[in-house]
Amino acid sequence: MSWQNWGRTHSATPARELTPDSVEEISEIVSTAAQSGSTVKTVGAGHSFSAIAVPGDTLLRLSALRGLVGVQDDRATLRAGTHLHEIPALLAPHGLAMANLGDIDKQTIAGATSTGTHGTGLGFGGISTQIIGLELVTGTGEVCSVTEPAQLQAAALGLGALGVITAVTLQCVPAFSIEAVEGPAHIDDVLADLDRSIQQTDHFEFYWFPHTDRALTKHNRRIDGLVDPSGPGALRRYLDDELLSNKVFGAICRIGAAVPAIVPMVNKISGNALSGRRIVDSSAAVFTSDRTVRFREMEYAVPLQNLPEAFDGVRKVIADKGYRVSFPIEVRIAAADDLMLSTASGRASGYVAVHRYAGDRSDDYFRDVEAVMTALGGRPHWGKMHTRDTEYLRTVYPRFDEFLSVRDEFDPDRVFANDYLRQVLGN
Repeated sequence: MSWQNWGRTHSATPARELTPDSVEEISEIVSTAAQSGSTVKTVGAGHSFSAIAVPGDTLLRLSALRGLVGVQDDRATLRAGTHLHEIPALLAPHGLAMANLGDIDKQTIAGATSTGTHGTGLGFGGISTQIIGLELVTGTGEVCSVTEPAQLQAAALGLGALGVITAVTLQCVPAFSIEAVEGPAHIDDVLADLDRSIQQTDHFEFYWFPHTDRALTKHNRRIDGLVDPSGPGALRRYLDDELLSNKVFGAICRIGAAVPAIVPMVNKISGNALSGRRIVDSSAAVFTSDRTVRFREMEYAVPLQNLPEAFDGVRKVIADKGYRVSFPIEVRIAAADDLMLSTASGRASGYVAVHRYAGDRSDDYFRDVEAVMTALGGRPHWGKMHTRDTEYLRTVYPRFDEFLSVRDEFDPDRVFANDYLRQVLGN
């Protein structure tokens, strides 16, 4: 049996692969592993670029544990293997929605929250901040309900280090629509207006096309309740979101990988071809988009006040080192939260994400970007590529040792450990 993640950055050959269909079966699997001194790892959808989900002895899939358990008022309990793209239809009959989402919805709810998946918006935290309770199987096989704040602040974003999450209870919001205004801009104008855009837009983000002065901005405004969709027709949306964003972009990336010297010219053509559009649709339809071009990704969170310096640092790295980068640089924002290992723990944060097409030749681009981010106290996204270890992470997470104490309580024998967790959390 073999396993490989979506980004093709990690693979493994675990001793066995199991797909339990009950919490009781998971408890038995974990108990047996604890007694034998072996390890268990839940892999979710495999959409992490880091080695966080790489299995050792036993690979556990939760594909049989999906769906809605129940709704009480504005709280919804979902089985852990439920994919994010399945959730809107499950909540719709109850008039509810998730408060915020990232731009990819292929992950499971347990995997997305365990790795710190987030969207954008100064008033909104990552998906993990929507968790108000969860059920998990600890390293001793005990089935535990976590609602007490101190434990939940660890388990809601637990890196898979505390147990096998079997169900998640989310604080939802009434279903709502979003008005999305997207358009091209000069990157210097975007940066000059950055603070106003962040402060006055519910969900703001931008993409800069390396080697050019062009950017694409996205200003998303929340609308109370659901309203009739409007904007470009089905053909225009297919052209923009599928043909151009996936098929044509994929072809451009393949050409750039084969002939890196032409990347700046191609990026200039792409940047100059950008056009604006306005869309009104349900929140999930606006937040998420389909991404079929395979890539590798690194993302760092820095204190919000350091975001312009972090972005300028990436631009300087590309210019000074002569890297040829076909993927746009993505910039987002998140509110401060109280989760122990959230990248926005205790501070409003700006995120800078850098990507490489899967077919690009290896270089030091990620390493050099990482040096920029760590000089500014950056925190790496747990599900994306980085080289940070326990020594560094302890310096940027004030509650790091508090999390380790909770880990000792939930998984004293390290049943859920793998090489990645040993690197970032120690033994």
